[in-house]
Amino acid sequence: MKLWIGNMAPGTTDETLREFIAKYAGSLECTSIQRVEGDGTRPAAILTFSGGELESVPKLALRLDGMYWQGRKLTASAAAGR
Repeated sequence: MKLWIGNMAPGTTDETLREFIAKYAGSLECTSIQRVEGDGTRPAAILTFSGGELESVPKLALRLDGMYWQGRKLTASAAAGR
């Protein structure tokens, strides 16, 4: 199960991102973070999760999409693939 998250603040570390996501992920566990290349103005990442229900990642995406974090409005969506 994967989550695409974009428009993070530049310089956001993987550890900071994991801590933030853990607050909202419930029983999901983030097993990997893959950074998405771009011009650096709106950093993005694809997070892979294990555990939880099949619909947990789409629900997490809905919760995070549009949320303000570190002065930025996040974009989030459930990504294809497990």
